Amino acid sequence: MGNPSIGSNTSPTNSTEDGDTMPHVIVKLWPGKSEQQKRRLAKAITDDVMKVLRCGEESVSVAFEEVDANEWGEKVYEPDIVRKSDTLYKKPGYTL
Repeated sequence: MGNPSIGSNTSPTNSTEDGDTMPHVIVKLWPGKSEQQKRRLAKAITDDVMKVLRCGEESVSVAFEEVDANEWGEKVYEPDIVRKSDTLYKKPGYTL
């Protein structure tokens, strides 16, 4: 799998105009998406982060973690969605 990050991280600082630290976005998904799909999604996420947080491309990183469908409940749904529901800004429309 190629490097899904967008841009190079050459900035001496990782802060926005208002001083917040920059995010590293992790997308968890089932295997099977093409490298082209991952690159397009990483670019879209990066563009939105730059626009909303008013930062440069060099401050944003995006990674993908593939999780098999039969392990989704144990590795993603329970630890990241159920146990951290208070941190979700967009909740899924499904339950397991």
